Amino acid sequence: MEHYFTNNENLKSEIRRINFSLDAYNLVFMSDNGVFSKNKIDYASLFLVKTFLELGKKDIDSILDIGSGYGFIGITLSKILNKHVDMFDINKRAVHLCKMNIEENKVDASVSLSNIYENVTNNYDLIITNPPTHAGKKVLMEFLEGGLAKLNKDGEIWFVISKDKGAKSVKAELEKICKCEKIAQSKGFWIIVAKN
Repeated sequence: MEHYFTNNENLKSEIRRINFSLDAYNLVFMSDNGVFSKNKIDYASLFLVKTFLELGKKDIDSILDIGSGYGFIGITLSKILNKHVDMFDINKRAVHLCKMNIEENKVDASVSLSNIYENVTNNYDLIITNPPTHAGKKVLMEFLEGGLAKLNKDGEIWFVISKDKGAKSVKAELEKICKCEKIAQSKGFWIIVAKN
């Protein structure tokens, strides 16, 4: 089975358009085969965005969406918060779509290719992610533990994870190295905030 965190150059392209509205904001996302949640906005990502908008700190200057896919989380936050967002993904097709979606939605954002934090040079007030649990525990922990080193003082990592995909054990592991709190739960998904 092809995964959205691999690059398959032979995969047929079938671009589709996803219309999305949140509050008074209308956004459009181009999607394609070979990327995560290609046909609709992913429930867990939407839950993460809504929870952050409700409970997260707004006095932040720098935001990173790591494992951004076609850009739903980063672009939505950029639009609503009117902030610059950096996005990175390992999937070339996702990065290409993300560039299209930044332009389409006229947001202040950038996207680049990176294997997790490999090409990430800055530090951030907020790192937000729906990490690829299907890539395995090792990769998942690299997303989260690696993020701690990329936080500014008082910075936070916000992530969503399914209870069925090890939310409890991931939280327990993070608690050994940082402060970690579950702040919301819906349909088996947990929103967890980690900070140094």
